[in-house]
Amino acid sequence: MTKSTAPQSVGHRRVEVALGERSYEVTIGPGVRHTLPEQVARTGARRVVVVSARPAQWVPDTGLPTAFVAAQDGEQNKTLAAVAELCRHFAGFGLGRDDVVVSCGGGTTTDTVGLAAALYHRGIPVIHLPTSLLAQVDASVGGKTAVNLPEGKNLVGAYWQPRAVLCDTDYLETLPQREWINGYGEIARCHFIGAGDLRELPLSDKIAASVARKAQIVAADERDTGLRHLLNYGHTLGHAIEVGTEFAVRHGEAVAIGTVFAGRLAGLLGRIGADRVDEHLSVVRSYGLPVSLPAGVDDEQLIHIMRFDKKAAGEGLAFVLDGPEGAALVRNVPPAAVARALAAMPRETA
Repeated sequence: MTKSTAPQSVGHRRVEVALGERSYEVTIGPGVRHTLPEQVARTGARRVVVVSARPAQWVPDTGLPTAFVAAQDGEQNKTLAAVAELCRHFAGFGLGRDDVVVSCGGGTTTDTVGLAAALYHRGIPVIHLPTSLLAQVDASVGGKTAVNLPEGKNLVGAYWQPRAVLCDTDYLETLPQREWINGYGEIARCHFIGAGDLRELPLSDKIAASVARKAQIVAADERDTGLRHLLNYGHTLGHAIEVGTEFAVRHGEAVAIGTVFAGRLAGLLGRIGADRVDEHLSVVRSYGLPVSLPAGVDDEQLIHIMRFDKKAAGEGLAFVLDGPEGAALVRNVPPAAVARALAAMPRETA
């Protein structure tokens, strides 16, 4: 990975998440991690705990007394036990309510650290340094923090906005190909929630456009009472695939498959025409993403898992689906229609 030795401004993009007194900036570009001491100083903290799934040298000196806690990315590590362990580290280092936590890693790390920060002392400041494409375009922004239960993904969480998000694109130089694909799953679904066609843009512009659309939605609906449901496009089936495969299919891959499915289901329900259904498939394929249901996952099992989705709220199956006026949350989708759409999906062979 190319190592920058000083803050850079050329090519940096800034997106504000406008939430009144809790507003913050997402800064995107090479070398932006080196602004961390400045961001920490703005919090007024006396000490810092850095929780990192990456080597210690990936995180700049904070300028304050700092404890380093090693973490591991991965859905299997997004647990309440991990949150409790982090809180004990915070207490052991003597973090107070006005001190700060820094996360460095992929989306599972920013989720877990964010929830620990939300709970410790009923909430302490957190700054995210997302190191994967998926975390930079989605997971680290918007204030949703959560961990998993055996019954489902992200079932225990809190809303806790960070003080800043530093999306250093230098971090992405180390990513294996599958992690690039993982991140593109979230970018592809942005095509259908109002971000426009991002396929021909440079990478930093893709990230900035995805973050900007999410920031618009979060600013209008921070706590998922309406518009924010759009961010779950492709996620209902996507989360079910993750759980049903015990996370062998990664989040962005599963969201990509879920996006193709959302197009098929919207078409089956008469919300969009055949051309728009085909557009879902072509957009997802253009990013090199999977489009087929994984082998060995039963359709009935997927439907059962989807009934636990948070959007359903005890009202039957619910999906964010494209329509004549754009994407919208559709409740009480008939299980028979969902089964038909699943049956029409391409499927991998064992």
